[in-house]
Amino acid sequence: MAPRIDRAQVADTALRLLNEVGLEGLTLRRIAKELNVQAPALYWHFENKQALLDEMATEMFRRMEGPIAAIDRSSWQAFLAGTMRGLRRFLLGYRDGGKVFGGTRFTDSGHAGSVEGMMRVLVDAGFAPRAAARAMFTANTYTMGYVIEEQSVYPEPGGERDPAYDLEDRTLEMEGYPLATEAGYEFFANLDRGFDDGLQAVIAGIEATLLKPAAGD
Repeated sequence: MAPRIDRAQVADTALRLLNEVGLEGLTLRRIAKELNVQAPALYWHFENKQALLDEMATEMFRRMEGPIAAIDRSSWQAFLAGTMRGLRRFLLGYRDGGKVFGGTRFTDSGHAGSVEGMMRVLVDAGFAPRAAARAMFTANTYTMGYVIEEQSVYPEPGGERDPAYDLEDRTLEMEGYPLATEAGYEFFANLDRGFDDGLQAVIAGIEATLLKPAAGD
């Protein structure tokens, strides 16, 4: 008799397999084999791969909620920066983590409490509710986009740089284009510093453009 499985088991197994096979290799058939069931058993819970990705993203957020709750809230800037740094670290722990988490829809409302708490930090600091939401969304999309690009350079968590991003080779290819060469080093040499530089620019922009009363709020 085949073992009984539930959505949580499938999502957990998918997240474990993600580091082995990547997003492209993560199929319902591969997950079914890992769970020792037939592939049709998974369709009882997930009608297609996108539905599975939605559940995986939901589970990823559940795993982030504890660290988010512990982030420094002494200022909205510290909180927003800490949240985005934590999101980046978490997503980098999964192969293709940025692609899995981005563009998905949560499968339940369990995230509402955490979102309410994040919004509260910004609203209490003087943001109008709509501006607070825009600030969160802007910082979040910057972070996910950066991680997706970063995981092209380092496809596997803790792994080696993809040879396609070898900076010395790129310098030779860009001979005669000094500014383009310099841009490559800025883009791909120190990804930690690059993320923080960009994040600080985003936060400064949020403060300059969104931290003010908005008509209709």
